Amino acid sequence: MPLFPEAPFDNPDDYIAAYSKAIVAAHATIDAAAFGRAVVALQSAMARNATILTCGNGGSASIANHFACDHTKGTRTDTQLVPRVHSLVANIEIATAIANDISYDQVFSFQLQSYASTGDVLVAVSSSGNSPNILNALEWAKTKSVQTIAMTGFDGGRARTIADISLHVAARNYGVVEDVHQSLMHALAQFLRQRHMTDRSLIGSRAF
Repeated sequence: MPLFPEAPFDNPDDYIAAYSKAIVAAHATIDAAAFGRAVVALQSAMARNATILTCGNGGSASIANHFACDHTKGTRTDTQLVPRVHSLVANIEIATAIANDISYDQVFSFQLQSYASTGDVLVAVSSSGNSPNILNALEWAKTKSVQTIAMTGFDGGRARTIADISLHVAARNYGVVEDVHQSLMHALAQFLRQRHMTDRSLIGSRAF
């Protein structure tokens, strides 16, 4: 798991070529079996009308929000799936109120107490895998039998071991990790959509 970049670049052509290579290498570290387990967890949640909740900080927050978008609108298009997906970072008023009045470390776990039930699924996105609010959310979820999926990078941190399903990206660059997490989010949504399209002959002609 080399650090990227290992040395300065002066030529932008060389940098983008090396960055692209780093993304490809990082993608290759994803455990395909874990991806399959994540698919089953999300598909099962949708089938039983359970709620899928997402969370993350910074760039990972945007991935959590994008996850809610693509798994609500994207997977429903041309299918009979009716996903119930809620991002814990989408409501800035709630998030900042909890952070200001209680603790930023509790910004996700506090919301889970209101929104999550046994049998739901939590998707936590954290490049470091060590953000306290992410760990608190994962730990709370496990006490309530909420299935957990963690997207992590670097060495995975504690989130990699706490989560039921670990989608780990072995890379040491935040941009690279987040880029691969974003592609994982898309891959999960698009796989579920194409698998459940009511007219599978449309695959290849319908925009994903």
